[in-house]
Formats: sequence, structure tokens, C-alpha cells
Amino acid sequence: MSTDPSIENLQRALTPRVLGALVRKHGQFDDCEDAVQEALLESTVKWAKEGVPNNPRAWLTTVAHRRLVDNWRSQSTRRRREETDLALESASGGQTPDRDDTLVLLFMCCHPSLSVPSQLALTLRAVGGLTTSEIAHGFLVPEATMAQRISRAKQRIKKNGVRFDLPPEAEWPTRLRVVLHVLYLIFNEGYAASSGPALHRTDLTAEAIRLTRMLHRLIPHDGETAGLLALMLLTDARRAARTNTDGFLVPLDEQDRSLWNRSEIEEGMTLLTRTLGSVPLGLYQIQAAIAAVHDEAERAEDTDWPQILALYDVLERVSPGPVVTLNRSVAVAMVNGPRAGLALLGTLESDDRMANNHRVEAVRGHLLELAGDPVAARESYRRAARMTASIPEQRYLALRTIRLG
Repeated sequence: MSTDPSIENLQRALTPRVLGALVRKHGQFDDCEDAVQEALLESTVKWAKEGVPNNPRAWLTTVAHRRLVDNWRSQSTRRRREETDLALESASGGQTPDRDDTLVLLFMCCHPSLSVPSQLALTLRAVGGLTTSEIAHGFLVPEATMAQRISRAKQRIKKNGVRFDLPPEAEWPTRLRVVLHVLYLIFNEGYAASSGPALHRTDLTAEAIRLTRMLHRLIPHDGETAGLLALMLLTDARRAARTNTDGFLVPLDEQDRSLWNRSEIEEGMTLLTRTLGSVPLGLYQIQAAIAAVHDEAERAEDTDWPQILALYDVLERVSPGPVVTLNRSVAVAMVNGPRAGLALLGTLESDDRMANNHRVEAVRGHLLELAGDPVAARESYRRAARMTASIPEQRYLALRTIRLG
């Protein structure tokens, strides 16, 4: 049965608040999360038939609480205590504290004791409200595999005694960086799926933007959170132009810019304008600024490449790494010529972190093509096509090879 989009959106918005209320009260993250999922399933059926209740959050909290009582029935002492609490809540009209624990949940799901894949999965499940099936589909793994991953993550949280609270002040910057990184990874996987038949996973990009927007509302003065939201919006704004009517990938310099989402660009620009210069500069703000320069250009030939190169120079100082070098090589090529870009790209050949990254060969092919060396460009495109698991990128790279003769 398909879910009414309005109900689905409401469920996803309420999920972290309901789960947060239960975990804060009972401390059993795994049991509470299972109970909330059961309540969401029941709401899908009942709300479609009977309509959304006046207080949907209280409804979900009460039903999830009942599921906890049922699941703990074998433990009589705890059951009696929970049933007493539930009776008191029912007598009070099912009112729940007006408290939003979304930020606490984000920090818990992104706890450093969890692997990055577990952080991604748990964030999407507990905070994003996606089902295990949806998450598995998004990351192209069997549902049973994803269910095991989520289960192990919840058990690790329990085993490590992770407290349902914000980290101490001394840990805040480090832990927030992890949260932002997880949201960034979710967005990137949705915007350019690493494998499979689809170029975009709009469910993942939409969820990453929604969660980052929620985080920004909770900590509006944090520059990097605002920068990440701006980066997502300025990047997602180009989504409609990234493929043609036949589904083929369209590179940035060939896109129909009239298809770009102007409202997203305006919102991203506004966020960036408020942030730059008012808070310490961070990697997401710089990347957002680079995206903004691209979005400001009405035509590809109007792109201010010297400004983009200057921003990459700053990014390399703030957050050096091979991916920054890879992207910077394109800006160097556009300002100083393709051979200069190829020279910089060549510095990555000894970097094991990029040994299996198809984008290195794809960029090399592009720069060789600009340098007037079609034979070498074709070979780089072929190597890149063999290395990527993304079918749209394979098709694009094969097409580039054919065009070069």
C-alpha cells in the first residue's frame, strides 16, 4: 500500500522527536527505536483510514510506549512501572513534553564508536525516519544486510553505554564535525550514486537537506552547519539539468542553466552571505562559495575560474587532501592551461587513497581532451569507465570515448 506523501512527510518530521522523548525517558535506544518503527507502521494504516489525529506526535508517542510495554511484558516489574506511567499519560490526555531531541539523536547516531556506514544507516533510520528497505535500496545492499548493520549499530550503542545527551563542551567541535560529515556523505551518495542504474537518489538528497536544515534551525549561529546547508542547496539546484531527455549525464559546462532551481540558489546564496565573514571559515563554507561562483555564471564561459582557483587554494590550506587536489587541478587547467592541470593531477599517482578512484582518470581524460591529445584522452576515459560502478557514468564516459573517434 502506498503512503500518502503528506502523512509520510509528517511521520519523518515527527520520528526524531518521538524517539528522542522515549529514549530520554527509558534509555533503551534499541528497544525504543523498534517501538517507534512499529508505531509508524500502525499510523500508516490508521491515519490513511481514519485521518491524522489532532496531536499526531502524542499519538505516536503513546502507541510506541504501548509497544515498549508489550515488548517488556516478560519483565513484570518493569512492565508494571511502564503501564503505570502510560496510564498517567493517558489520563492527562496523552500530552508529551514540548522538547525536541533531534540534535541529541543526531549526535548519538553519529557516535565515534560506530563505523561510518553504521552512522549513515542509523541516522537515516532513527532521525530520517526511512525504513530499512528504503535505506538498503539507497545504498544498493540487500535489506537483510542493512538490517544487520542497523542492529549491530544499536547493540554497540548499548554495549558502550552511550548516554542520551549532548556531548560535553570539550567534545562538541569534534562530534559536530562527525555529524556534519555524515550528512555530507548522505547528500553526496544521493547526488552522485556510487553504483547502480540511477545517477540521483533524490530520497537521500532530500533527506540530507531536511536533516541539515533541521540542524541549522537548532544551532543557527554555527557557520559550518549553515555552510553545509548552503552547499547542498547550491549543488542540488543543478539536479534537473544533470541529465538529458535520454537519461545521459550532462557535464556542468554543457548544462541548460535555465533548468537550475533559482529558489534553491537564492536560499543558498542568502545563507552564504550571512555566514561568510561573520564566523571562522570552514571547509563547507568554502565549498559552498565555489558552488556559488558556478551558479552565478549565466553561461559556462562566464564562470569566474580565477576566483574558483583562489577558493580552492584556501580550501587546500583549510582542509588539504587528494579530493581537493583533484578538483583544484580542473581549476588550475581552466586558469593556467590543461598541461598545468595535468601536472597537478599527476601528483596523485602515488597516493594510494586515489588508486581506485575513477574520477582521477575521468578528469585526466577531460584535461587531455582540452590539451588536444584525443588518443590519450580516450584511453583515460576507457579506464575510468571500467573503474566506476555507476551505470550513468559508464555510459557518459563511453560516449566521450566514441566522440573522440
